[in-house]
Order: sequence, then structure tokens, then C-alpha cells
Amino acid sequence: MSKQGILSIDQGTTSSRAIVFALNGQQVSNMQQEFTQHYPANGWVEHDPEEIWKTTLESSKTALEQASKKGVSVACIGITNQRETTLVWNKQTGKAIYPAIVWQDRRTAQYCESIKKQEEFVRAKTGLLLDPYFSATKVKWILDEVEGARHLASQGKLAFGTVDSFLIWRLTDGKSHVTDASNASRTNLFNIHTQQWDAELLELFDIPANMLPEVLDCADDFGITSKRVLGQSLPISGVAGDQQAALVGQSCFKAGDLKSTYGTGCFALLNTGEEAVMSSHKLLTTVGYRLNGVTSYALEGAIFTAGANIQWLRDGIHVLDHAKQSQVLAESLDYDHGVFLVPGFAGLGAPHWNPNARASLFGMTRGTGPAHFARAALEAVCYQTHELLNAMENDGISSSAVWVDGGMVANDWLCQFLADILQIEVQRPKIMESTALGAAYLAGLQEGLYKDLDDIASHKAVDRTFSPELGEPTRARLLKKWHLAVEATLAFAE
Repeated sequence: MSKQGILSIDQGTTSSRAIVFALNGQQVSNMQQEFTQHYPANGWVEHDPEEIWKTTLESSKTALEQASKKGVSVACIGITNQRETTLVWNKQTGKAIYPAIVWQDRRTAQYCESIKKQEEFVRAKTGLLLDPYFSATKVKWILDEVEGARHLASQGKLAFGTVDSFLIWRLTDGKSHVTDASNASRTNLFNIHTQQWDAELLELFDIPANMLPEVLDCADDFGITSKRVLGQSLPISGVAGDQQAALVGQSCFKAGDLKSTYGTGCFALLNTGEEAVMSSHKLLTTVGYRLNGVTSYALEGAIFTAGANIQWLRDGIHVLDHAKQSQVLAESLDYDHGVFLVPGFAGLGAPHWNPNARASLFGMTRGTGPAHFARAALEAVCYQTHELLNAMENDGISSSAVWVDGGMVANDWLCQFLADILQIEVQRPKIMESTALGAAYLAGLQEGLYKDLDDIASHKAVDRTFSPELGEPTRARLLKKWHLAVEATLAFAE
């Protein structure tokens, strides 16, 4: 008798991957394909929608084939995706009318500045700030700049979606134009209190309502895959933006539970339960997940580049041959090495929210080399996480531990330094693919493969706990220098 499994499609910023999980959370098969990053102008970041689709489809087919060979029968599909990244496509052809504008893209910074007086109005409805990061200004840009787009939109011929919507449209052969509440909550068009697309926000950004997908719960019926497309008909039963999926994958189901994911960027989400806590320190209020019509909210802090810092060292300035080298290099230096990197490659996120900030290096000497770059890049992520947790504490919610995941946390040195700087325990789970796992859990929940959230939480297992070891004088000195480096970076951005 074949065992049951769930296909999780994890469409990320730098790669598309597909993982088949057994119901206990163990990986059965895994396929990943990287795709091209396009930087057509300063601060612009784009992806080719066809490359997103091709890498997703090929990865999914391979993972399904591998699972089948191991006697695992896939019951359903969960999808998780890079959030905010924006696509507009023609409903008749299914083709995008412009490349995908990536969440890191800053092209609408000037427009955001021009309507800054509307920020409190937008924030009260969406929990978000007015920033190029979110989808609304990206959609507006496409409609304004692509010839004929506004005319097609007025005729109801265009569809907008984040990556999940685009993939579901393609997988179902154009039958489903849907998204989930977590992705919708990242657009600046969705009222997180009424859980509806907001007419006043659509008017502000000049976006026709007929372009928008239907918003469903995170565990719901999103459509059935077309046999012509995927080779088999499977229900798509769970969807969540990547950071919310990680919250589910880490079983952070109680108010006060905190997870921090270290992928291309870093995102810390703190579950606040059924209360949408509005931050006084520029954190975002967002939908954590919505199940059976009940919304659990989260406070979120975003760091725009984390793993991308290491990618830059490897691909941009070639001081690393591969990412894993960063741990060995970091370990070779002492705490007083003196170099600080403020990684404003795509502006600075929470709690600064400065789209004009650019990366800066401080403290270099003639003796500065690859080890200093690697260590400073890793340390920066920890200092920035400290800023996020500090903001959460100032908003009145603190945590005694943080659950970490994402590619970077395979690095033991990073996890230990993180515990030292945060002064709380850092818990690393046995299954590090929390994002993909969360999407699988949501799909399994919808299909009755899991009874409830307690059933899902029963599978959680710790790989290692990192406890603070660094002396307070050293920690305080490092943080003081970090804050000086950030101040100088922000001053330069002005």
C-alpha cells in the first residue's frame, strides 16, 4: 500500500523548489532550480514570469516522479511564495504583460513619497506602511507605464496576482483566480480588519477591482490542477506567503510565539493571536494565517537582505567561492575585528524604512580581507534582528525564545552569535524547511490529513538550542558601534 504525501511548491526569490513531505514532516523528494535575477535600472529588480513558471513546473514534476518511485502517493498541493512580488497578466492568453516586479524593487519610492500624507490612512486599514516593497504601487506602475494596459484593465481583460495567484492560474489552466488572506494582506489593497479588498485603497492607487483575485482562507479549496499541465489532477488545498507559511511550519500557534526566517531576506514574525496589534515602532501588522474564517495576526519586522549579503560576497565581489565558506571565515576572527557592514542593498527595512539607504562598510584597514567581509555580513543580520526584537519589546510583547529557519541557520556560528546578541535562546528545528513544510501542513489540514493545529504541532522537534554566552560589556560595545554605523548610513542616504 502506498504511503500518503503532500507536494509543497515553494516559489522563492532566487529559486523555485518542490518538496514532497510525508505526513510526519519528513522529506520524501526535493527538486530545486535557480532562476535569473534582472536589474534593469538602479534599485529595480525583476523576474521573468515564464522562468518562474518553467522552474516551478519542472521542479514539481520531478518531485512528484521521485515520490512515486518511492511508493508515496501525493494527496494534495500546498503553495508558498515570495510575497509582494507583482504580476499582471492577460486573462485570455495567460501571459504577463510585463516582467514580475520583485518585492525588493524600489522604482516607486518617489511615488510613495508623493502620497506620504496618506500613510496613516493606509496603515490603519492594511497594517502596512507606504513603501515600494508592497504590491499596490507596483500594479499602478505597470498600469501606468505599459502601453495599452489601462485600456485592457478597463475592459476587464487583465488579472493581478502575487506569485501564488499566477501559479494557481497556470496550474488550473486559468480556472482559478484566487489568493489567500496572508498574501492579500501584503498588497496595501486589503483591509486586514474587514478581511476584504478595500474600495478606498483601490481608488487611492487607481486599480480596477476586476483585476483582483478572490481571497480564501490559508487552508481552502484553491482549485484542481489540470492534467494537461501537471500530468495529474490534484487539489491545491493550502496557500500562504513564505513568512506566514514558516510561522505555521514552526507551529507558532500561540500569542507570543516568535519565528525568524533567514533566506534571501530575514523576516521575524510574532504571533499576536486574534488581536491586530498596531506597532508604534514601524513594525508591520499582518495576517499570520486565516483558518475557518478566523484570523490570527502577527507583528512583522523585515530585513531586506540576509542570505543575499552572502550571495553578494560570492557572486558580486567574488570574495567567497561558496556560501558555506562564510562560517569558517567568520570563526577565524575575534569580536574586535572592527568591520561593520550595513547591508542597505535594497534600502533598509524595519524599524528604519528608508528606501534610499544603500549598503556601507565601516572600519576597513589595509589588513581587511575576505574573513572580515564574511563576518561583518553575518553579524549584520544578527544586529538587525536585535533591532526588530527591540521594537517588538517596545510595542509591549517579548519572547523568551526565537525559532529560526531558512538556509542561513545551518551555520552554527551565526546561530550562536544571534543568541549572544539577542540574549534569548535560539531554537533550530530538525526540519529546516519550515516554509515549505507550513504550506504542506495547511494543505493537509484542509484535506483532513491532520486533525487540527495541535496535531500539526505534535510533529515539531528541536535540532539544537543555542544559549547566550557572550559577556555583556562586549555585546554592548558591538551594538553601540553598529548603531553608529546605521546612523552614518542613514545620514548619507539623506
